[in-house]
Amino acid sequence: MTSQITQPEQDPARHPPTSLIKIISVVMLGALMMQLDMTMTTIATRTLVRDFHSTLSTIQWVTTGYMLAMAATIPLAGWALERFGARRVWTATIAVFLVGSVLCGLAWSPGTLIAFRVLQGLGAGMVMPVGQTVLVQAAPPERFGRVMAAMGVPAMVGPVLGPVLGGVLVTDLSWRWIFYINVPVCLAALALSGRAIPSAAAPGRSRLDWLGLALLSPGCAAIVFGLAQSNQYQGFGNAHVLVPLAAGIVLLGAFCVNALRIPDALIDLRLFARRGFASASATMFVSGFVLFGAMGALPLYYQIARGDSAQRAGLLLIPLGIGMGLSLFAAGRLADRIAPRTIALAGLVFTAAGTFVYTQLAAGTSQLLLGVAQVCSGIGTGAALVPIMSAGFRGLEPAAVPRASSSIRIMQQLGGSFGSAALFIIVQHELTTHAHNAAGLAAAFGATFWWVLAFAGAMLIPVLFLPGSGQAGPRAARSARRGGRREVASRSAGVESVEE
Repeated sequence: MTSQITQPEQDPARHPPTSLIKIISVVMLGALMMQLDMTMTTIATRTLVRDFHSTLSTIQWVTTGYMLAMAATIPLAGWALERFGARRVWTATIAVFLVGSVLCGLAWSPGTLIAFRVLQGLGAGMVMPVGQTVLVQAAPPERFGRVMAAMGVPAMVGPVLGPVLGGVLVTDLSWRWIFYINVPVCLAALALSGRAIPSAAAPGRSRLDWLGLALLSPGCAAIVFGLAQSNQYQGFGNAHVLVPLAAGIVLLGAFCVNALRIPDALIDLRLFARRGFASASATMFVSGFVLFGAMGALPLYYQIARGDSAQRAGLLLIPLGIGMGLSLFAAGRLADRIAPRTIALAGLVFTAAGTFVYTQLAAGTSQLLLGVAQVCSGIGTGAALVPIMSAGFRGLEPAAVPRASSSIRIMQQLGGSFGSAALFIIVQHELTTHAHNAAGLAAAFGATFWWVLAFAGAMLIPVLFLPGSGQAGPRAARSARRGGRREVASRSAGVESVEE
């Protein structure tokens, strides 16, 4: 009798297959690239204003245009996956981002830089949705949670590493290198994706709301443009302000009418009839103002009011990223055990405490005090975002999860767009009304942060409507994970919230 020795089977929960490790590595590389690009650009704002002899209200479009373009392409992810397959879509999005990065580095005026940033955003918008959808399809059930949790790593590393790396590049080389540095990362992602990313198309044939896409993005851009014009024309009574604002409102109104009459709208307005989803969406929108308050205004304060270099400003922002990373890690573990309202309220307390310190800014404010305030702000922001995202999916049927994912991500991007635009408009206004000395400049940023604190207070209203009892983890998300993972994967444009 011949004896046969069998090798023990590897536990997939402990030893993920090599193919899955490759997919995780490529997707995380793309996600980290997006995070670093965003945080590095905020550090360069002051330098761009100086080098282009421009104003903050103009340069803010470098960030705002990028985020609006991202919001426009998020809903395209599921549709594109179904028709072209993950590998083709992933390769195309990275390639578009690569071309946009090179062109941004070659920009010769504010207008060309803004246009090329929009091109960048068109590529960046689908990187996370496509990557996470691929992970949903590839991850075995016993490793699904850990695999999706890995997507939180770029969110923790980006806010810490981005400002530091951006500051070094802007100070020692040129602001153009914050875009050129994307080139080797993009090339590596493209080279690895040929083997790692599967080529099969996702099942299904969802319809794309082309009319909604044509109404939503131009409508939001027109409103942001009108707000920017209000700073130049000293109020809202000028036609240069009223016309784009009115046009934007009309376009958004038409979008709402269209969304209510078709089943596959970009943002499913019927979901807002659910209290948890409506409050989560509203909170995510308003959070854009608060998040960009710290990420956008603090680097300017360090460089304008205190005379720090971009490199030093980046280093001084490390506490903010550390606080955010720690809270994202802790909140992800607590979100399934503690009610969303409780965690979000605690996060708001930390955010308000840190922001209040910013309202007292002076030219000689203690670095230690600012560091502690940044840690508080970071903890508060991260602690609030995770349970808010989770609450948006409580009680939803598995079939509604993909539409909810896409809608919340779009609301988050639009909130960030409006937040960045409003922040730079306020900063520009305050700087022109205060004396041009160190004390006056610092006071301008202190006055700006009173607005940020007011928006943090406004977040309290939707947060109070979040679920306040019972298990915080969304049942619908777990149900979708067990029985509807394929459907979620094929259509989702923001699958990270399935795990949360």
